[in-house]
Order: sequence, then structure tokens, then C-alpha cells
Amino acid sequence: MDSVIIIEKGIFITVIFAITMLMAMYSTWAERKVAAWLQDRVGPNRAGPFGLFQPLADGLKLFSKEEFMPDTQNKFLFILGPAISMSMALITSAVLPWGDKLEIAGRTVILQATDIDVALLYVFAVLSTSVYGIMIGGWASNNKYSLMSALRASSQMISYEVAMGLSIIALVMMTGTLSLSEIAAGQKGMNWNVFYQPVGFLIFLVCSFAETNRTPFDLAECEAELIGGHHTEYSSMKMGFYLFGEYAAMFISSAILSILYFGAYNYPGMDWMAENAGVNIANILGIVVLFAKICFFIFFYMWIRWTIPRFRYDQLMNLGWRMLIPLAIANIVLTGIIIIIADKYL
Repeated sequence: MDSVIIIEKGIFITVIFAITMLMAMYSTWAERKVAAWLQDRVGPNRAGPFGLFQPLADGLKLFSKEEFMPDTQNKFLFILGPAISMSMALITSAVLPWGDKLEIAGRTVILQATDIDVALLYVFAVLSTSVYGIMIGGWASNNKYSLMSALRASSQMISYEVAMGLSIIALVMMTGTLSLSEIAAGQKGMNWNVFYQPVGFLIFLVCSFAETNRTPFDLAECEAELIGGHHTEYSSMKMGFYLFGEYAAMFISSAILSILYFGAYNYPGMDWMAENAGVNIANILGIVVLFAKICFFIFFYMWIRWTIPRFRYDQLMNLGWRMLIPLAIANIVLTGIIIIIADKYL
């Protein structure tokens, strides 16, 4: 029985890994299409119908590019940087519930690689580790622009992780759990957490932009000032790992937002669907609903990138320390007061 569970989990992890890579790959195509739509252009349209083969062409280009290694004493760290960025973006998906459950060959298959009681802490631990990919790569590049990028990225991550953690505290106070599966299961129908924690969601959303280095928080790359930041000395697939890592992180971040605040795989009428069409049909539809929510947030990331200009660095720090952190603390206090009143009078 243990071997069957191991095989089952291995297949599930492989599928999630493949989906994450596929979403990251086609997010590059979607990014260019969304940018073209917002700027009244056509976008990729040569490689295949509607340019759908463009990500494959871009990947082939990265594979075939000349491998460049700068004159640095830290060649191992130079290689380790993009590897950390890519791997940290992928392993976050291990604790995310991608659906409820499926009945297959008399077995109940849980659509989650591993269900741990402190999944939220795991997510934050991995997120805090991902910045080391940029820090190590920027420092090992032996380039002043890359080093400046590493310093910016580290201070930005520290600043916005505080506000993000505080926003989650209010959600944990309300739900009473750190388990992502329990948080998802508690949002049946339209009982979404965003209706109870709108301020916490807004703070978490802004911090997600900073954590994934997306515009207007891409001060680590900032081509106008730092050429390409930590990307400057990289080429071939090392460069590709950084780019893929960013898009994979955007996909995972969108999944976390959907699970925490927008009902995860739940949708109105899910119980009715399970009774009339079967549990499998209802839960497969739940998976589709979850990925629809994820795609919406990915589109939102791209929409913001091509709409809002990049912040100055002092504006970035002021927003994190003087606005988001006090607002998150106030949200915790307000949530605590509401919980006390609700317990006492309701």
C-alpha cells in the first residue's frame, strides 16, 4: 500500500511540475500578447497559429545561445543562483491544494502533493529563500550593476515579507488554521475570504508583486539604471532559468492568492453538482475553476506591468515600511476586535 501511495504522489508531483513549466512557458507568450493588445499591436503571430509556437522558438534560442562565464572566482555560486530561483519557484507547489479529491479505481486521490498542518509557514519559508537566487547570482557575477541589483532585491524582499506576513496573520486569526487544504475547504460556495479580509488581500496582492519582482516593483532588474540587474552577466539557459523562475513564481503566486482569498477550487453549486453529476465531475470542474482564477491573476500581473510605471527606490521603501506595515497591523487589531465581539455577542 505504501508503494502505491508513493507512485500516486510521484505521478501527481510530475504532473504539477509539468503544468507549472507549461504555464511558465506560455506566460511568456501571454505577456507579449497582452502587451500587444494594450498597445494596439499584433504581438507574436509568425511561429504557428496566433504565435503559439513562439515559446518553443524562444526556448530553442536560449538552448542554442553561447554559454558565457564571467571572470569570477565564484563559478559554482554563479551557476547556483539561477538554479535556486528556478527550484524555489517550483517546490512551493508541493503544499498547494489543486482540487478536492477524485475517486479512481476505488481509491480516493487527494489532489495535493502533501498536506501539512503548517503549509503557510512552508510557503513563507520557501519565498524567503528564493531571494538568495538573486543575491547569490548578483554577487557572484563580479559586476557592479549585478551587485546593486542583489542589494536592492534583498532589501525589497525583507521589507515586503514583513507586510505580507502581517496580512496573513489576520487571515489565520479568522480561519484558525495554517493548513492550506483547510483554508480552501472553508470557502465553500461564495464564502470567500476576500469578503472578510479585503484589506489583508490588498496588502498581500501588493506584496506579491514585490516578491515576484514584477513591475512596478522590478527595481532589481531596472534596465534603465542597472542594464539588466542580476541578469546582466547571464546567457543561455542560466538566463532562461531566471526568466522561467519569474514566470513560475507568478503562476504559483496567483495560485496562492486564489487559494487563500478567492475560494480555491470552490464554486457556487459545487455540492449540487456532486450529488447530481458525481464527485469526480464536480471536482474536475473545481480544478478548472481554480485554474480560471489563476489565469485571471496572471492576466492582472501582466496588465499592471504594462499600465503602471516603475517606482523610484525611495517610493518602494516608503510604501513598504510607512504604509503597508502600519495598515497590516491595523488590520490585525481590527480583525481581533471583530472576532472578540462576534464570539461574545453572536
